[in-house]
Amino acid sequence: MQTVLITGASRGIGRATAEYFGERGWRVIINYNNSETAANELAASINQKGGEAHVFKTDVGNTDECKALVDFAVSFDGKIDALINNAAIDEMSLFGELSCERERRLFDVNLFGTMDCTRYALPYMLREHSGAIVNVSSIWGQVGASCEVQYSTSKAAIIGFTSALAKEVAPSGVRVNCVAPGVIDTDMNKNVSPEDLAAFCEDVPMCRMGTPREVAECIYFLASATYVTGQVLGIDGGLI
Repeated sequence: MQTVLITGASRGIGRATAEYFGERGWRVIINYNNSETAANELAASINQKGGEAHVFKTDVGNTDECKALVDFAVSFDGKIDALINNAAIDEMSLFGELSCERERRLFDVNLFGTMDCTRYALPYMLREHSGAIVNVSSIWGQVGASCEVQYSTSKAAIIGFTSALAKEVAPSGVRVNCVAPGVIDTDMNKNVSPEDLAAFCEDVPMCRMGTPREVAECIYFLASATYVTGQVLGIDGGLI
């Protein structure tokens, strides 16, 4: 059985991705930080459908906790086949109005959490000469978003991290790719007014928001495609 570790898997894109992998027979390691009930309900749902899912609480903004998470993932059969770095937080404010403390917390989770989970998972993949890492960036990491400067910067850094690491580990059989979702119907957009969302969708060629399931399909493709690495796959309805 193949093992996938998904950070931030209790809701939104992470949850849909966990369900998608579970349906296809993968052992799913569900990471959460705050949403314990949702994470346990997700694991129970996957297990009831004949899959195998396990839950582990981790603040991916903490390096030591990232190591503990990976240690848990590999405790079942000594390897990890896919790592999905999905956990992220957002801050909406003018650039100069976001405190340094909150700014650093955002980068600790979004960027350094991605790098730390990768740092600890990678040796197991290198040993097996196989494995897939899929990082979740954002359309705003490609084009930037006003009033989300720090968030956009962290997601742009993930794209750079993906491109560079993909080149470094490709000779060792490990693939590193990235998805860049547009506006997806998740809790992260709960603070955006319906009017603003409708106006945004008018600019999307497909005239709607994406769904977490649609992102999960692309993440699974990148985790499974054996001759694809260093790519940034836009999931934005044709917006860019």
